Amino acid sequence: MQRLTNLFALWTVLGTAWAWFIPEHFLWVVDGRFKPLGQPLISVMLGLIMLGMGLTLSFDDFKRIARIPKAVAAGVLLQFTIMPLAGVIIAMISNLETGLAVGLILVSCCPGGTASNVVAYLANANLALSVSMTMVSTLVAVFATPILTGLLAGKYVEIDQWNLFVNLISIVLLPLIAGLLLNRYFPKITTKIAIISPLASVIVIVLIVGAIIANSKALIEEYFGILMLAVFLLHIFGFGFGYIVTKLIGFGLGERRTISIEVGMQNSGLGSSLAASPGFAAQFANPLQAALAPVPSAISAIYHVVIGSVLAAVWRRQPMNGDDHG
Repeated sequence: MQRLTNLFALWTVLGTAWAWFIPEHFLWVVDGRFKPLGQPLISVMLGLIMLGMGLTLSFDDFKRIARIPKAVAAGVLLQFTIMPLAGVIIAMISNLETGLAVGLILVSCCPGGTASNVVAYLANANLALSVSMTMVSTLVAVFATPILTGLLAGKYVEIDQWNLFVNLISIVLLPLIAGLLLNRYFPKITTKIAIISPLASVIVIVLIVGAIIANSKALIEEYFGILMLAVFLLHIFGFGFGYIVTKLIGFGLGERRTISIEVGMQNSGLGSSLAASPGFAAQFANPLQAALAPVPSAISAIYHVVIGSVLAAVWRRQPMNGDDHG
């Protein structure tokens, strides 16, 4: 099960290719035919991922954060400064269409993705720091993502920050807390579920990303060049500056690798879900621009796992007692 989970980059690439060539296999995720409890399926699926993340957490994890507060605080601060600034600068320089610009800024303001924990493990980085950063940045994102998106994307469209905040409460915070409490009070059951939940999360993320790709194939083809370049630059800035800044601050090799990975890898599934929600789409006067908004997140999901996996392969072969070059 662990080996299958560690191959998440491969599943993402294969799933994306599948969605591109046979889009009808994925459209059911986003076309509205399924609405559990009256909610968009894509939001429910992301909520299940967050529930799975919560099942792997315990109250002891918060004690671990208290032992490495400087590294966690620095990493989370960089997460919500480097990526959002890179997002808005790239959107402006690239002269992106309104929908693409807003979508790029939105995903840049999202927290670190859970896939980063797998990459940190494969890269021989600081896994405890990685898990702590993902958890803290996810909690901080409930407030930071709506505020930052509103500030930085306001140039393109008036962002309903309250709607974003409510969405983040319902599909991120509540499932996360529910998972944490289930783990605390029903440990035997959650231990069994936690064995399969990481792989299940990977599958659900692939379904979400594949659905956005399938639903937006024509738009991706139309804006392919500038879209691929803009999202690629976003993640290169994240990985690169995450490493450089922490090196300048004086963090050790393991911490530098970890924070680079955490900053460079966004929760693209969250970005896709938020951008595809009816409330977010309603902010755009033009339906075409609303349809473009989820696309950068879907492309981001491919890029960050591929770049992260390449980095992990390189760093895994370098001794931790040495120093990274270049």
